[in-house]
Amino acid sequence: MPADLAVIGLGPLGLPLAQAAVAAGIPTLGYRTGPEAGSLSPAELRRMLSGGFRPATNPAELGRVRTAVICAPTPRDADGGLDLSQVEAAARTLAGHLRPHTTVILESAVYPGTTEEFLRPLLEETSGLRAGRDFHLAYSPSRVDPGSRDFTPATTPKVIGGLTPACTESAAAFYGRLTEKVVRARGLREAETVHLLETNFRHVNMALVNEMAVLCHDLGVDLWDVIRCAETKPFGFQAFRPGPGVGGHSVPLDRTGHPDGGTLRMVELAQQVNNRMPRYVVQRAAALLNEHGKSARGARILLLGVTYKPDLADLQGTPAREIALRLTKLGAAVSYHDPHVPSWSVLDRPVPRAESLYEAAADADLTILLQQHRTYDLQGLSVKAQLLLDTRGATPTGAAHRL
Repeated sequence: MPADLAVIGLGPLGLPLAQAAVAAGIPTLGYRTGPEAGSLSPAELRRMLSGGFRPATNPAELGRVRTAVICAPTPRDADGGLDLSQVEAAARTLAGHLRPHTTVILESAVYPGTTEEFLRPLLEETSGLRAGRDFHLAYSPSRVDPGSRDFTPATTPKVIGGLTPACTESAAAFYGRLTEKVVRARGLREAETVHLLETNFRHVNMALVNEMAVLCHDLGVDLWDVIRCAETKPFGFQAFRPGPGVGGHSVPLDRTGHPDGGTLRMVELAQQVNNRMPRYVVQRAAALLNEHGKSARGARILLLGVTYKPDLADLQGTPAREIALRLTKLGAAVSYHDPHVPSWSVLDRPVPRAESLYEAAADADLTILLQQHRTYDLQGLSVKAQLLLDTRGATPTGAAHRL
């Protein structure tokens, strides 16, 4: 069966799109751009294959689809900017087989202007086709909430911006098969800037509440009670909660990517605040041990939950790495427990894994809750642990020291 859709890049953006397309009855081709982080259980893969999904290794197959969506990752480069090399490689691969009337959509995280100024020339030069005349070109910011049961591709509105109005409508017609609502942006740059705003909104607000956590600890104020009260305000407030750092695949963008665009100073500051949180957690841990007559050197410290998000096995950008590294440098004996992570290494050194949570917490001089997985009995943990630092405010009030 010929595929209607090619998803190029099967990482954390492309794989959920492919799954949603198959669930919607769209025959889908999956083309990897590298060693991507996306993974499927055997049962999930069987469901996708039976629903019309086909992994592809021959790039010629990309020329047989009506819609091609580029979801290649754009990690940080050495200078802190976005590395577009995988987007470039995907574009060149697709362009060599691009046919007229195909709709090409970019979902990768990029700077405003990238689709028109970077992607368009790559596609046109190799294919000999012209965007907006021979094929449609659009951008749609990815809105993936990994592990969420409330916000699925079907229930999350999709923003579309095309090179031309016809490009927008072609992309909207495709996404209309996947989601209940399509939102049309004025154009490519507006759609790209939606991603910029949405991503930075998260990071800036997390930085604010992380700074509040430090301030409230110094003042002896219960921040978690402050948030509980503040979120009753029905307007002008959205609750964010502090944590040991900010992880995940969505990185803050403190620059526009254009020489004349400058930087976003508030986002730059937010990065500094969020990047300091692992160090602050370690400082709090050392202070707690000291208050109880112990030193960080030689202390047995258990890290509880080392993924960046609850109930997932994803370690992308997790602050647990830096926390483990800093504690080790202080001379602590660090171990971890996480039901989703069977083995874990920091700087290529394996971290011992605790098999029995309660026994490990009872034996540790300090247990640090970094991630509140659904399987954790925090009430029981607070009883068993000798000393517990809760960085998520998840334990019952008074049962642990909170961030």
